[in-house]
Amino acid sequence: MALEVMRIDHVQITVAPDDAAATASFYESLGLVRIAKPNARPGSWFELGAVQLHIGVEPVDRSANEASKRHVCVLVKDVAAAEATLRAAGVTIIADVDPVPGWRRFYVRDPGGNRVEIAEST
Repeated sequence: MALEVMRIDHVQITVAPDDAAATASFYESLGLVRIAKPNARPGSWFELGAVQLHIGVEPVDRSANEASKRHVCVLVKDVAAAEATLRAAGVTIIADVDPVPGWRRFYVRDPGGNRVEIAEST
C-alpha cells in the first residue's frame, strides 16, 4: 500500500482535564502560537510554521503519559541555551541516554506528563 502523503499536518497529545490549562501555558512558553479551534471540544490548538499541535482533553491517567516514550520534538537553535532556560524555569530535564549521531537533545515532560524532545541538529 502506498499513499501519496504530502506532509504531516498536526500531532495530537492528550491530557487530563486538570492538566489542560497548565499544558497549554507550557506550549505557549515554548513559543508555539495558540490558534482558534474550529470545534467546541475541550483543549487547545497551536501552530509553529506549517505544523499544528492539538491538545485533547479526556479522562486520561497522567501516569500513563509519564510512562510513555511517545513524544513531540521541537527543534531549537541552541540546545544548551534551551536547557538553561528550562532549568531556570524549574522544568525537570531528562538526559538523553541514547544519543543519535548529528543531534544534541534532552527531554522534558509537559504538565500533562507528555514527553517533549528538545533538539538541535549538529
